[in-house]
Amino acid sequence: MTNKAPFIPKSMASAAEVAKLAGVSRSAVSRTFTPGASVSEQTRVKVMDAAKALNYHVNHLARGLSKETSRPVCILGSNLNAPFQAQLLDTITQHLQIAGRAVMVINTAGGKESTNEALSQTLNYRASATIVLSGSPDNEFVETCLNSGQHVILINRGNQFPRADHMVIDYQDIIADAHHLLQQAGCRRLAVISSTIQSPSLLAREQRFMDLAKQHQQPCTLLRAGPTEYNTGAEAARQLLSHRQKPDGIFCVTDLLACGFMDVARHEFKLSIPNDLCIIGFDDIEQSSWQSYQLTTYQQPLTQMAAAIVQRLTKTSEEPNDPVTEHFSAIAKWRHTVRPLPNSD
Repeated sequence: MTNKAPFIPKSMASAAEVAKLAGVSRSAVSRTFTPGASVSEQTRVKVMDAAKALNYHVNHLARGLSKETSRPVCILGSNLNAPFQAQLLDTITQHLQIAGRAVMVINTAGGKESTNEALSQTLNYRASATIVLSGSPDNEFVETCLNSGQHVILINRGNQFPRADHMVIDYQDIIADAHHLLQQAGCRRLAVISSTIQSPSLLAREQRFMDLAKQHQQPCTLLRAGPTEYNTGAEAARQLLSHRQKPDGIFCVTDLLACGFMDVARHEFKLSIPNDLCIIGFDDIEQSSWQSYQLTTYQQPLTQMAAAIVQRLTKTSEEPNDPVTEHFSAIAKWRHTVRPLPNSD
């Protein structure tokens, strides 16, 4: 049986409404939320209970940020030091700043308690919207933002939340292209290197590739040797390449995994890429174009996605306010980790 969702006010409550519910003066509410101000414990409890019931948050910037377009935008993400996440964050913040929007970044890697405290601060400052990056910020943080009346934009997180905007990569044709490249290169024993994080975007990539291998009746191993890190790709290579029937075609769901896999394949197993082993990644991080990797991969259109986000945040009052889902395609970056197709120049 599904529990009935709690009542959520459509808009943020005012201090006057809190005062009325608590049965105290407006100034008592102000003193309760002013550090060092004098207020009795009995009054403080009444005010805090009323504020919680009404979903009230102190508006620190009410005087200076009265317009929607002047209010800050919150960005919620984890593993922000990872190459792709850093690149995504850099692109979005640049576009937002050009559009004149202040940005608040919350790193959810700090744990549930610190993240909830930081989210509360964004509500206190009346953040107009929250952008949730691809990766692993917990769904409950997204729910907190939605339930507080914020405009939420999700990047590469499937279609989990009907009340939010979605910016998603369409993986159907892209992953089919990756499978086709390995197939045409003569690879017959395939493997997918994925992550134990199992975020919506990573799951979509691995599942699509595995389905294609099954359709073509090709042996294909799925291995999740750890989180989405370089060392996970390295460990996956040690596990797979030590077998007698080792794979000859590898699809890594991220470039970072592919880099770790390639280094171990070359230096520990003395394999030649692409002669002995073909590898394809995803994301087109900076390292993938380095001379030591020259990884064939797929570039996410971060500039176009960031522009679409800014457009959603700057929509006029006359435009429809219903949630939207915008689809994007990745761009193939052919480098040197897949053997050239037969009859190709």
